[in-house]
Amino acid sequence: MIDVRQLRYFLAVAEELHFAKAADRLDVAQSALSTQIQRLERDLGVTLLNRNKRQPVTLTDAGHLFHTEAVAALRHLERADQVGRLAARGLAGVIRIGFVASAVSSGLLSRLLTEFRCSHENVRVEVVQMESPRQLEALKDGQIDVGIVRPRRLYPAGVIAKVVQTERLLVAMARSHPLASRASVPARVLAEQPFIVPQFDDEEGFGHVLSALGKAGGFTPHLEYRVQDFISAISMASAGYGIAIVPESMRNFSQPGICYKQIADFSLPVHLALAHRRRELSAAVRAFVKLGVAI
Repeated sequence: MIDVRQLRYFLAVAEELHFAKAADRLDVAQSALSTQIQRLERDLGVTLLNRNKRQPVTLTDAGHLFHTEAVAALRHLERADQVGRLAARGLAGVIRIGFVASAVSSGLLSRLLTEFRCSHENVRVEVVQMESPRQLEALKDGQIDVGIVRPRRLYPAGVIAKVVQTERLLVAMARSHPLASRASVPARVLAEQPFIVPQFDDEEGFGHVLSALGKAGGFTPHLEYRVQDFISAISMASAGYGIAIVPESMRNFSQPGICYKQIADFSLPVHLALAHRRRELSAAVRAFVKLGVAI
């Protein structure tokens, strides 16, 4: 099996075309250099160099072919060594990130990626949108490395999370809605409104937000539509199908015909958390999490 030292020795001789000069360049004894070249030729079963005391060293036809491959192989080995060392420091590798839609609308995902790329430009980042329960399963199964999720009371075994962003809630409605002319709305006036509820199927999703709103306004919310995400909810609200309670950052989603109002007597905040495996082996992932909780 060819080793790196033999490649380096051969390339030095091939470039200098002189054993003594190559030995000086490598800072080794000429006899040791000659022995390694002979061993390489013996292992390959071919003569790579023409040796003649009265003439300069030259490459054989096989030597020319081997030289091209040796240069490429050494470059790959050097690159592999460099990548390995970078990976050990968290400066190379691949990170798979899951996120909920609010991570985009709030700018959180963009800020995290921008900050991380400044110091880890050799790390490849792959992002995929998925709802919080799916992200937590994907984290547990190793399909993603980091998740931007809605916080949970409980997380799967081996998964932990830290809140990294907090925002208030707004009510989204069509601009033609009777309440749209108000600067803000008290919770009680929403009593008879049909609600469009995103992430209702998630037991810790926005269903509990409506319960808290109803308690603040003294009514039981009328759940007219259940949808998977905030964008769907806003699209339906803009068309007049009902109203939706959404994070403030969703007003960055440009949708014709929609308006957002503060709820005067309802201050329940909503959060985004950075979730990851407790025992993470990847230095790149650990670096991303460290940046995320500090940003």
